[in-house]
Amino acid sequence: MNGELAQMVAPSPSPKHHGRPVVRVLLEARPGVGKTTVARRVLDLVRRDGVAVAGFTTVELCEAGQRVGFAVETMDGARAVLAHVDLHGPPWVGKYGVDVAAFERLAVPALAVPARVVVIDELGKMELASAAFRETVRDLFTRPVDVVATVHAFAHPVTDELKARPNVDVVRVTAGNRDALPKRLQHRLLG
Repeated sequence: MNGELAQMVAPSPSPKHHGRPVVRVLLEARPGVGKTTVARRVLDLVRRDGVAVAGFTTVELCEAGQRVGFAVETMDGARAVLAHVDLHGPPWVGKYGVDVAAFERLAVPALAVPARVVVIDELGKMELASAAFRETVRDLFTRPVDVVATVHAFAHPVTDELKARPNVDVVRVTAGNRDALPKRLQHRLLG
């Protein structure tokens, strides 16, 4: 592993959880770089090690080879449409209407499930349209639980606040590091 990658996932000072530092990592990149892929691989790796995981991931919805929306899927397999071209906002993010109520019914409780690691994919414009989600995330980052979250590279008051916290590590995902990141983060989470 190169020194740049090791430095990118080196721990920041953090509160303790069961005698070890709490890990809080934000995987930051522009759309399409591979944040979700990294988060899912980390999720798979820590699950294989028997670690209890909570949270959710986001999946693209496609019809006839075209992206038409996004769904949110919890760790237990429950799924709901987050945003779709056929949904009537507000809110709207680009061409997608966002179903805030459906998102809150699934995602907010998924972050409260007792677990050692919480995965959030993603802290993006669609998800942050929910006030309940924003408050749940802020609360989550004060609890003694490891968090791995994907985050957009754009400015937003909530993500800017999280990125500025001294015990949160922001890791920029690039085409050059995305393949090595999952294993490195697994070691850090299990360390």
